[in-house]
Amino acid sequence: MDAQGRSYATGRRKNAIARVWIKPGSGKVTVNGREFDDYFARPVLRMVINQPFGAADRKDQFDVVCTVCGGGLSGQAGAVRHGISRALITFEPALRPSLKAGGFLTRDSRAVERKKYGRAKARRSFQFSKR
Repeated sequence: MDAQGRSYATGRRKNAIARVWIKPGSGKVTVNGREFDDYFARPVLRMVINQPFGAADRKDQFDVVCTVCGGGLSGQAGAVRHGISRALITFEPALRPSLKAGGFLTRDSRAVERKKYGRAKARRSFQFSKR
């Protein structure tokens, strides 16, 4: 908790990193200075971000301000969800069991596999030519 009554946490997913601040409010979400609905246009991404509040029964009780960089929109939405979950716990430690049971505190470590030399992609071989 800081001087303004906010709780801070960092969320990560793929190559995206989200810095998230939450404070008691009316449920307004701001991402990179833009409105939540403008930044994440797809309904699935908005649903992903609101999941921690639903699991903790805290819908429309916290204002969220976050800055996200890196990755694509899907990874950024996952990073914001991870950051919101961690920030909720620093704000209200009693919510940890419900968020842990939902799997919101686990950092999803899946990322793109690197390309290897002698291969077309990470695992795909070059096309075989008999002649």
